[in-house]
Amino acid sequence: MDLVQRISAFLLSLYLCLAGLAQQLPNRPGSFRFAVIGDSGTGARHQYEVGRQLASSLKTFRFETVVMMGDNIYGRDTPKDYQQKFELPYKALLDAGVKFYASLGNHDSTSQANYKLFNMGGKRYYTFKPHDDVRFFALDSTAMTPDQLAWLEKELAASASDWKIVYCHHPLYSSGARHGSDMPLRAVLEPLLLKYKVSLALAGHDHFYERIQPQKGLQYFVVGGSAKLRAGNVRRTNLTAKAFDTDNSFMLMEIDKDTLYFQTISRAGATVDSGSFTRH
Repeated sequence: MDLVQRISAFLLSLYLCLAGLAQQLPNRPGSFRFAVIGDSGTGARHQYEVGRQLASSLKTFRFETVVMMGDNIYGRDTPKDYQQKFELPYKALLDAGVKFYASLGNHDSTSQANYKLFNMGGKRYYTFKPHDDVRFFALDSTAMTPDQLAWLEKELAASASDWKIVYCHHPLYSSGARHGSDMPLRAVLEPLLLKYKVSLALAGHDHFYERIQPQKGLQYFVVGGSAKLRAGNVRRTNLTAKAFDTDNSFMLMEIDKDTLYFQTISRAGATVDSGSFTRH
């Protein structure tokens, strides 16, 4: 990006913030708020720019949780790599006490489960409950073993949370020309999501943003463009409710009782999608 393009992107972001367009969520007292990033661990400029937009959002939309869709650390994962590809891009968030919860992607080593700031507790798949009515289930979709499926069913059955949110790297539904829907994963995972009334499924892998038309009452999102981008890769089909494949992006989400509000923001600070839906 040349100097003129950088100045244009900065001015656009500044205009949106001043006009109040970059913040559309209800931002209600007592709601649960979180952010979503995917395919983020490049250590390159675009990751840092998305990190700055996340930090800017935090000023007016206080969230304490970020869920990660995998491919958290591309390439080597030495201490220096964790610093360059995670700690520095999100330093403002980490300094503010925001917690990141990672899932593993196909470019990640399983040793990432032991990295303290990913809050995985040494496990490839795990669950956590950051709010009274919300429970997350982070999966390792690169190695979806029978043991993992049995664990997931047990945990879903035991959860009394109103909102059950499952996330992993590979999308059950995607219009990506490069990867697209992971049909074998869908065959084994979707029956459990439906049986136990999961309301939201998040994934990455395809390097863009896509909101899928609700499938059997369940809302799916692909959030795989938070550092890498596969421009023009979305094949617009009847699966696509909204897609964005011309720049990097991340999501903000807010749960207020039975309604989830979402907003997708580009690297330049523009809102590229927003809306709401009720839980399953």
